Amino acid sequence: MKRHQILVFDTTLRDGEQCPGASMNLREKLEVARQLARLQVDVIEAGFPVISDGDFESVQAIAKEIKGPVIAGLARCVPKDIDAAAAAVKPAGKRGRIHVFLATSKIHREFKLGKPQDEIVRLAVEGVKRAKSYLDNVEFSPEDGSRTEPEFLIQVCKAVVAAGATTVNIPDTVGWALPEQFGSLIGRLYQEVPEFQSGQAIISVHCHNDLGLAVANSLAAVRAGAGQVECTINGIGERAGNASLEEIVMALKTRSDYYEGLECGINTREIVKSSRLVARMSSLIVQRNKAIVGENAFAHASGIHQDGVLKKRETYEIMNPEEVGWGQSELPLTKHSGRAALAARLKHLGFKLSESDVQAIFARFKDIGDKKKFVYDDDLTTLVGSHITEVPETWALDYLGVSCGNQTVPTATVRLKRAAAKKTPEIMQDAGIGDGPVDAALKAIDRITNTQGRLMEYALRAVSQGKDALGEVTVKVNFGQGDLVPGKGASTDVIEASARAYLNAVNRFLSATQAQSQKMDQP
Repeated sequence: MKRHQILVFDTTLRDGEQCPGASMNLREKLEVARQLARLQVDVIEAGFPVISDGDFESVQAIAKEIKGPVIAGLARCVPKDIDAAAAAVKPAGKRGRIHVFLATSKIHREFKLGKPQDEIVRLAVEGVKRAKSYLDNVEFSPEDGSRTEPEFLIQVCKAVVAAGATTVNIPDTVGWALPEQFGSLIGRLYQEVPEFQSGQAIISVHCHNDLGLAVANSLAAVRAGAGQVECTINGIGERAGNASLEEIVMALKTRSDYYEGLECGINTREIVKSSRLVARMSSLIVQRNKAIVGENAFAHASGIHQDGVLKKRETYEIMNPEEVGWGQSELPLTKHSGRAALAARLKHLGFKLSESDVQAIFARFKDIGDKKKFVYDDDLTTLVGSHITEVPETWALDYLGVSCGNQTVPTATVRLKRAAAKKTPEIMQDAGIGDGPVDAALKAIDRITNTQGRLMEYALRAVSQGKDALGEVTVKVNFGQGDLVPGKGASTDVIEASARAYLNAVNRFLSATQAQSQKMDQP
């Protein structure tokens, strides 16, 4: 088989972020985009610019800063969508891509769009031509492509390629396809659209995981002629998620005997780092038994397995964990380490931070350093993740004290500082009782901030090793208005970490409420 480069199109910042509770702010998206560039993905789909001012701003910022990958913006086949996407990716210059889509399946035509086939073709062609007037690099997706009649799908592909599309993406939008069937469909498209064979245009695939087959379908597609796979870090995305980037990449690499000639340009040693960063920025925890990047991925509990690995690693490991970024932590810092050492370490870890950022993180670092012997890379990454938020800190934790026991009513005393224009911030203190010290602390925070949040999800994990490990708490809170609001906090004390995470969610909610109010007040 002729050697063939499979392009990796990462949609973590677009489809991945659409997962409920996974919303990221601008700084979080930029950190993820920087890491995707280090991972060496070919395309970063940075967002859906027309959806909101925030999405437009983040796509534009990524297009300005990130070098290397192509930067794509999503758009419906609607003039205002395409114009917004073009404006957002313009700073990327020739590395910009406009990705337009329009539903083509019978069920979508009849019940969502109410349009016949010829009208769908006309709108698709017009959308591609409008995008082409801005950029040469145009991708078209027939939404719900896997459930579209093959003959009509071929007709659409030929029409949009003739209109100038350089990539045609076939989405398995609802995760309906099966590998053998999907591979056959891609093979038929490859054979019947001459431009796919000549290289004038390439086939892409975008598979969802509703039946747990997103990766299998993607791999079947590349065997059948697809030249690009669309995927996300950790497989995050709508409903059950998208095809997992790390699984596709390592399947191609590990089973090169089967996928002979098919390869991608991913820097696999950045995979684990990418996984952890996305997990922290999106507040979506990776399950322990997740392939490649889960904590158990290379763990061996069975004595037989342990003995085999010790004798020859390949007996029970088909991949070298170091190839995907697993390995021992670098030399940790201590409370005696200075700001210069911290700044150098953060730069080594890939973070781009201002002097004020480093100063703020250094203060938390010294606080953590007083409580534990060593501060590991994972601890530092967590501190950065907790700091990177452009949500104005309406309230800051100043003091937390708890009283609890099996014969004591759990009580928490909380003191918060309220940011204000005046030099001296307002300080308010209150106490609460609850089912436990965390519940009591959260109730006290509600009383002070005059909010009423309902804790819907709570996750605690140890960030690093040792009994004094930093604990990271992730929460999802319902404030009775719209989507769940995520929050993150870290401390060596799990009650403090819980309070910080909840307060982070409160600040996000108050900031969003204020922004919405200001928008409504505008003429």
